[in-house]
Amino acid sequence: MQTATVAATGLDGLDDEALVERARARDGAAVRLIMQRHNRRLYRVARSILNDDAEAEDVVQEAYVRAFTHLDGFRGEAQLSTWLTRIALNEALGRLRRRRVTIGLKDIDAIDDQGEARVIYLPSARQDSSPEAAAARAEVRRLLERAVDQLPEPFRMVFVLREIEEMSVEETASHLGLKPETVKTRLHRARRLLRQSLDKTLSSAVSDVFPCAGTRCARITQAVLERIDLPASPDE
Repeated sequence: MQTATVAATGLDGLDDEALVERARARDGAAVRLIMQRHNRRLYRVARSILNDDAEAEDVVQEAYVRAFTHLDGFRGEAQLSTWLTRIALNEALGRLRRRRVTIGLKDIDAIDDQGEARVIYLPSARQDSSPEAAAARAEVRRLLERAVDQLPEPFRMVFVLREIEEMSVEETASHLGLKPETVKTRLHRARRLLRQSLDKTLSSAVSDVFPCAGTRCARITQAVLERIDLPASPDE
């Protein structure tokens, strides 16, 4: 994510609340840094719901445009990440409702999870700088992404928020309008379904699943800046 640009602004030491104050004054550098801090979470959340890379990008852009044009609605009662996540979730869920065939959630929750009782373990990825290791991690990530994509939608949403974004049970329940007990049950079943198709040695790639960095991050950030009519860099 364009770290050189961030460093050049001198804003990287500021917390989110200070950046919001600058963004309210239409400071393009602050807006850019806010997006760079939160792009990955919003993208992962949107993609967990929509199961589509391009549409998830669209959701993230729309969420930022709504946020930056309604910053008066952020009063600091919750973390900025929580406020942005709620906006992205609402946008993604709205799109999902418009496009999908209704699925009975009771039927989803009643899915037979018989089979291997062990759950998938998801430790942090170990770092290895060799090209071979990097290639292996990339392949493992692709395998895991496909497996997550194949989860039933309610399980996939809970899995991404809890295991990939590391939200608490309570935060996940609040975002999805579920009871905490339902979050725990769906996460358990998601793990068991994944365990049936993946060996636990693949689980170290989970921290890299559905990245939002490099070209994708830059594309989202640039598009939002253009839509809210702010310069792409402090010098423009």
